[in-house]
Amino acid sequence: MRLNPTETEKRLWRHLSASQLGGYKFRRQAVIDQSIADFFCPQKALIVEIDGDTHDPVQDTKRDLRLSQKGFRTIRFSNQEVIENLDGVLMAILENLSDMADRWSVSSTPNPSSEEEGLK
Repeated sequence: MRLNPTETEKRLWRHLSASQLGGYKFRRQAVIDQSIADFFCPQKALIVEIDGDTHDPVQDTKRDLRLSQKGFRTIRFSNQEVIENLDGVLMAILENLSDMADRWSVSSTPNPSSEEEGLK
């Protein structure tokens, strides 16, 4: 998936990479707990998912609840939303980021190892 992202993931990543959205750092295809998130902001514990035709809403809801209980927030957008309203998607992501507390002090950012997302 990381080497072959969907077109909608590519479109969104162009705006999330290199801290372009509000200065927030995002990771793509980040392993969190037992899941892989399309995009993840470790500073805020925000997961951004792009849902295509293959997503199972029941399983997605269970996964989102499990991750929520571990302190993560998941927001979801359809492929169609990203294609037709990218600006609105970016605004919604930024609003969620602004509403969330930092997981750590920005001046004391922890080691960016991939293990940090799996902490329980």
